[in-house]
Amino acid sequence: MAKRTPVGTIGKGKRGISTLGWAVRGAAAGAAGTTALNAVTYLDMTLRGRGSSSTPEQTVEALAQKAHVPIPGDEEHRQNRIAGLGPMTGLVAGIGVGVLTGLARASGFRSQPLVGTLLTTLGVLVVANGPMTALGITDPRTWSATDWISDVVPHLAYGAVLKTTMDAFDRP
Repeated sequence: MAKRTPVGTIGKGKRGISTLGWAVRGAAAGAAGTTALNAVTYLDMTLRGRGSSSTPEQTVEALAQKAHVPIPGDEEHRQNRIAGLGPMTGLVAGIGVGVLTGLARASGFRSQPLVGTLLTTLGVLVVANGPMTALGITDPRTWSATDWISDVVPHLAYGAVLKTTMDAFDRP
């Protein structure tokens, strides 16, 4: 039996979807959210004429160094690999948070729309920015208001799309 709480409902849904089914749905919702995040980021870059961030690539290089895993190739091919791996970290973060959201849904948690959007936004902010902060690549305590807006708004788009998509999967 489902139990209503101020933040959402806990209990089994009506659909009888397996845990794996919810994880796959979460991955799809995470991919949709990541697409929204990228679209908002690229729109911001277009409107303000700002360049792309180099922090994903710096994160890849730092992680490879910490793990003692060389990125192969001559300098050009190595840089091209890093340029490809950087955005992949964002995809992994976005899809991973989607999978976690799907697993929460499989356990019976259904949040209110605003709560779910904020929770997934916070989750993807931590998953995306946490490694960069821990590796010393960035320090959010030093960010300007513009830096924060440039980071939070696309992640908020991610959270809204992920939550809306997950709710759509749960409709009868």
